[in-house]
Amino acid sequence: MKVKKQQTKKLPVMVFRQSLFWDVDPKTIDPEKHAVYIIERILDFGNTEEVRWLFRYYPKSEIKRVMELPRSQVHDKSKALWSLLLT
Repeated sequence: MKVKKQQTKKLPVMVFRQSLFWDVDPKTIDPEKHAVYIIERILDFGNTEEVRWLFRYYPKSEIKRVMELPRSQVHDKSKALWSLLLT
């Protein structure tokens, strides 16, 4: 899936922490190919820096779309919070 970045300038790709992506090698994560996976994890378990990066890297519409996927992995409590903040 191709994701359009919000800004035209090239944003640096974040160095993801191992504790956020415990099930894979964070160095192998591609923000374009793995957008859904990254958005889900950061919405559930991300720290302030990671959430800021997320909102600069992906458009709000893409973040909302991922949360509304039928099989979204975002926990219900996280969905409730982000739904309020994304309106």
